[in-house]
Amino acid sequence: MPMSSTKAALRLSENMDDEGAITVEGAERLIATVAEFASIAETSRCVELMPFATSALREATNSEHVLGRVRAEAGVDLQVLSGVDEARLTFLAVRRWYGWSAGRILNLDIGGGSLEMTNGGDEEPDVSLSLQLGAGRLTRDWLREDPPGKRRIAVLRDWLDAELVVPARELIEVGRPDLAVGTSKTFRSLARLTGAAPSAAGPRVRRTLTSSGLRQLIAFISRMTASDRAELEGVSSDRSQQLVAGALIAEASMRALSLESLEICPWALREGLILRKLDTDMNGGPRATQLPGPAADSGPPRSGDGSALSGPIETVSS
Repeated sequence: MPMSSTKAALRLSENMDDEGAITVEGAERLIATVAEFASIAETSRCVELMPFATSALREATNSEHVLGRVRAEAGVDLQVLSGVDEARLTFLAVRRWYGWSAGRILNLDIGGGSLEMTNGGDEEPDVSLSLQLGAGRLTRDWLREDPPGKRRIAVLRDWLDAELVVPARELIEVGRPDLAVGTSKTFRSLARLTGAAPSAAGPRVRRTLTSSGLRQLIAFISRMTASDRAELEGVSSDRSQQLVAGALIAEASMRALSLESLEICPWALREGLILRKLDTDMNGGPRATQLPGPAADSGPPRSGDGSALSGPIETVSS
């Protein structure tokens, strides 16, 4: 269990100009947030920082410039994960949550800038894909009207279907899953809006998202403004703007993969990073501040006291 949790929604995927660069405002907010979180970690006597960034910084045309400013002004060296590593580490967390008895797992994770898709029967997925189909990105590129127009949503649905044909085929070619899973805040919000238990019920309560429930939800929320969606239970004001795009991505992914339902896993990328770090340390790897690579041993989950780490600081919410 984390000792404490502090979050800030930066929505960097929505704060990019027409050239794909993070705006000055977005960069300033990122630097201030990283500096604040680093201060919290120091005050909390955090032994080791694992600062990481995902798709928004990975794909920004001014990524190096922004990362340099964060390093110089906040004193933190953000490590940028590749899309494939993001997918693999999230899959590791899902595997550890459900265990070996779950069989072959297919996992979907919707972020602000990208969609990660994995399928595998071990701790390392057989297929790991990262597509530029994030909820923030598609909101910025496709759904700028509030609420979005019906015609625009229909066109986006068709476009998503076309974009997912090849990735879905590649994902299923290695084997049909025994368990289909959704991770990320987007999937948790969608499940909550279709009747799943609230977060207050605890992480061990089973939560699912069905394709029929998702279709009904899209018909409802696509007619609402972002401010109205923010009033719905389980939807924060930070996420309300990109909720429709996230729902359309989830619907298209499930349709492309012929999935009628998804289990919602409470663990995702953050937990995958911690698990990989603990595996590496226990296997005699170096205890460095950089992100570790794959552990040499991919055997069954093992326990540890976690004393090497006080917990990660989530510096970027894309």
